[in-house]
Amino acid sequence: MAAVTFTAHLARYFPTLSDGQVDAATVAGLVTELDRAHPGLASYLVDERGSLRKHVNIFVDGRVVRDRVELRDALTSTSRVYVAQALSGG
Repeated sequence: MAAVTFTAHLARYFPTLSDGQVDAATVAGLVTELDRAHPGLASYLVDERGSLRKHVNIFVDGRVVRDRVELRDALTSTSRVYVAQALSGG
C-alpha cells in the first residue's frame, strides 16, 4: 500500500481526511480509492475528464507525476505519495 500525505488545506473541505495507506497500482487508482473513502475528493483533485486540475500537484516518491492527463504513473507497495494544491492570493 502506498503511504499518502495531504496538505492541511484539504482538511478544511474534508474534515475526516488524514494521512494513511491506500491500496492502488496507479495514481488514477489512488484518486478513485480516495474518493471512495472521502466522497467528492476526486472532483477537487481532477477535472471532469479525470485530468489533474491545474492547481493540484501529486508527487510520487519525491517526483511530480508525469502523466497529468490519465494519471497512469505507477505506485508500488513502498510508494510515498504527497497531494498538494497551489494556494493563491496576494
